[in-house]
Amino acid sequence: MTDINNDGIIREDRELEKSKAHVIVQIIEYLPSSIVSKTILKKITGNVTVSSLDAGEEIEEKSSPFDTYVQIIDGAAEILIDKKIYKLALGEGIIIPAHSFHHFNANEQFKMLSTVIKSGYEDLV
Repeated sequence: MTDINNDGIIREDRELEKSKAHVIVQIIEYLPSSIVSKTILKKITGNVTVSSLDAGEEIEEKSSPFDTYVQIIDGAAEILIDKKIYKLALGEGIIIPAHSFHHFNANEQFKMLSTVIKSGYEDLV
């Protein structure tokens, strides 16, 4: 199912077909003046998503209660984490800590793979 939500991101929440090889950078395309997101896996314990941002687009500042790992799979990205700017090139990744405020800027178009793990926090309580 494809949906455009309140943050203006075009989302496809149907998981990829299991036991079928794919090239990660090819499972999502760029759309002019858009942000596109496709779910690879979505489980109660976390999810894996691939997203594309056209040049000039941004994902508004938000925080997550879970750590998020982001890896750039095409182009380059600027990520602001707790008011510090990180510039990530193709192949680079970063862990966005739980509860930190983060924001993505597409100074050029880029694609990213993001992984959220929602378990393992029980030990911190």
